[in-house]
Amino acid sequence: MGVTTVRLQPEVEEGLEAAADRLHRSKSWLINQALREFLARQKLEQARWQQTLQAMDSVAAGNVVSGEAVHAWLNS
Repeated sequence: MGVTTVRLQPEVEEGLEAAADRLHRSKSWLINQALREFLARQKLEQARWQQTLQAMDSVAAGNVVSGEAVHAWLNS
């Protein structure tokens, strides 16, 4: 397991200590949990961005459905 040093702003440190006490967990555990969740969200956001770029490329290539076709499908 690696060791990383982080400088925290005083209000963040206070909140971290309070949460650690309240949850009966170490500050290290809370930081690891927070970073794990943050990194998972970042990965999901990046995947969504790639899907958006692919969709934009598809539209630019003319792969679209007309509004009339959509309405006809909805009414069917």
